[in-house]
Amino acid sequence: MDATQARLASSLERPQMRSSPVPPPLWLLIFAVAMWALNHYCPVLTIIPEPWNRLGWCVIVIAPVAPIAALIQFRQAHTTVNPHRPETTSTLVTSGVYAWTRNPMYLGLSILLLGWAIKLGTLSPFVGPLLFVPLIRNIQIRPEEHALRMQFGKDYDQYCHRVNRWFGRTPRA
Repeated sequence: MDATQARLASSLERPQMRSSPVPPPLWLLIFAVAMWALNHYCPVLTIIPEPWNRLGWCVIVIAPVAPIAALIQFRQAHTTVNPHRPETTSTLVTSGVYAWTRNPMYLGLSILLLGWAIKLGTLSPFVGPLLFVPLIRNIQIRPEEHALRMQFGKDYDQYCHRVNRWFGRTPRA
């Protein structure tokens, strides 16, 4: 039995954390609609008036850059992009965009919601990104991290010490 088969057999014996059955893009849509509803029905204080709120479109356009780069890297590494089956990951990708964030796809979704809040312009929609980040961290990121830790062990732990969950590298001592 080679090392990969041993890791797979070992991971099948360990308890697994399950991620949300709701795909992250659907969570994004739910939050975006809720933000629109808050802005439309309960607007609280316009903080970004016309025409400045149009800058939100710039943020929205930039948001997919990291997720697209991540998808390309996953395809090049021949590993899964399925957030519901992180235990099927075959390669730990740590270069490119992953050298700066462990979660470029979720970072992109969060930035997109921030851009939407800016576009909407009132204070109330900003609750969306503020709630989305801890939600996605707890129901999606943590189970993925658990699966990756079980799959890649010390290599994943070292990666976590080098790169922050959302953005930035950890300073070396």
